[in-house]
Amino acid sequence: MKNALLKRAAASVLVLALAIPAAQAQKKYDPGATDTQIKVGQTVPLSGPASAYAVIGKTQAAYMTMINDEGGVNGRKVELIQYDDAYSPPKTVEQTRRLVESDEVLLTFQIIGTAPNVAVQKYLNAKKVPQLFAATGAARFTDPKNFPWTMGFNPSYLVEGRIYAQYLLKNHPNAKIGVLYQNDDLGKDYLAGLKAGLGDKAKMVVAETSYEITEPTIDSQILRLKDAGADVLFSATTPKQAAQAIKKVAEIGWKPLHIIDINASSVSAVLKPAGLDNAKGVVSVGYVKDSADPEWKDDPGMKRYLAFMSKYYPDGDKDSNLNVYGYITAQLLVQVLKQCGDDLTRENVMRQAANLKNIELDLTLPGISVTTTPTDYRVNKQFQMVQFDGQRWQKLGGIVADEARE
Repeated sequence: MKNALLKRAAASVLVLALAIPAAQAQKKYDPGATDTQIKVGQTVPLSGPASAYAVIGKTQAAYMTMINDEGGVNGRKVELIQYDDAYSPPKTVEQTRRLVESDEVLLTFQIIGTAPNVAVQKYLNAKKVPQLFAATGAARFTDPKNFPWTMGFNPSYLVEGRIYAQYLLKNHPNAKIGVLYQNDDLGKDYLAGLKAGLGDKAKMVVAETSYEITEPTIDSQILRLKDAGADVLFSATTPKQAAQAIKKVAEIGWKPLHIIDINASSVSAVLKPAGLDNAKGVVSVGYVKDSADPEWKDDPGMKRYLAFMSKYYPDGDKDSNLNVYGYITAQLLVQVLKQCGDDLTRENVMRQAANLKNIELDLTLPGISVTTTPTDYRVNKQFQMVQFDGQRWQKLGGIVADEARE
């Protein structure tokens, strides 16, 4: 009897001893993660030529405050560390190194802008630090073969350019297209996508002219495109230059069909500064709900967003699609972190980001969801053509899906 009890006790001790390492093994951490905290870092143009995007970072910070108030992610508070890079690539490099080497963040999130992301892409991949949901649609940020630690968020500029080409071929087959594009991967990808979509009709592009982000105006470029005889203007730009283009077109009495890219489609940050009357008729694409549209007044996702803005970012413009963008990107980050569970390693962050299945976000249009795979890093592959009526964006047709591999 005594021997049996001793054997049972020994067996219990052995089971307990084996259980402790097993329980400990369930939790895996890389720098930036603990039992109580997850450190996430980003650079934001709080100043400089692209400072219109600063509100994105403010919305994301407010969202993390909300999440932390609700108990965090799997019981851990999210610390979002933000630094101003003024949309200057050298500053992005400096601040990203600071985030990785001094702050020791688990991952970077939503670094804003094509050129800033290009500047740190090789560094982050060499360090094996996730460059998660980079705020750019350039093709190099959805290339898991060459950059496995980088995943862009924005709809692909190449795909978006092809969508505009399809629209023009169908509705304006005899158009003479003038292209204004930013002289970086953003502008070049849009131009390449447009021409690829036009195919053997690429000669419809009668003129193209670039600008540097640091140029004070794009007036001379607009005049060149008008003088080339273009009756369609495609602005592959960021907000400041898009607003300038709309205003200049109106000022000189030019009446082209004006297409602006999704990055510059904010009513509050672009169209209002350009003049709502001047912007009437402008065409773009969208994939999110318009908070100013009565169509969504009873929508549960919209109600959650408006409640969030009211409580956590009351000074923010609830009708700005930049704030909508900040909200959905933050929501998707939280989804990835939730999927990570207690395995908060950088490798698992990327594994979960590459295995999103039909994730519906509060403010994406019905029928649009997020699905990624280890070989397809594109987060957004669906679009809605839209046209501005002087007050808000109106839908043109149905959802357009791009299933092609780039």
